[in-house]
Amino acid sequence: MENENRVEVATLAGGCFWCTEAVFLELKGVQSVVSGYIGGNTLNPTYKEICQGDTGHAEAIQITFNPDEISFGELLEFFFATHDPTTLNRQGNDVGTQYRSEIFYHNEEQREIAEDFIRFLTQEDVFGKPIVTKVSAVSTFYEAEDYHQNYYNQNKSQGYCSFVITPKIEKVRTYFKDKLKG
Repeated sequence: MENENRVEVATLAGGCFWCTEAVFLELKGVQSVVSGYIGGNTLNPTYKEICQGDTGHAEAIQITFNPDEISFGELLEFFFATHDPTTLNRQGNDVGTQYRSEIFYHNEEQREIAEDFIRFLTQEDVFGKPIVTKVSAVSTFYEAEDYHQNYYNQNKSQGYCSFVITPKIEKVRTYFKDKLKG
């Protein structure tokens, strides 16, 4: 039972953090998901500043997970299955550098896994277009304002949630049933 307390952290940016947070909260082995900002040059950025697109930060999530239940590589499978890694600074109608696709590695093992995963997807031509996802060392992660945390679960009937996030959740529930929490 000692493995139950084993944890690692993954930090991923794949567009709107409301979307990515909701998807990863569904997965077995994921203990928590926090929405926030990373990769920019403004100290303690706010959502309003991020939306202006000039802080350099990406909307991202920080996932605390048990690697005995779900691996970093499996997290990357969900990451690439639930956003478009071929569009630069854009996910759907969300446009700007804050919506870029980026993996922020916490150690050399994560860096190698991320680079190998992207190389594999590229060699297999999975997306039919070049992958623009960056792989960068983790930097300061700033937790987003409280109202952004667990946003989807608290606002399911809101238009953006209904039309953008719910289809992503349904895709995960359809294709990854065996990886979902009870």
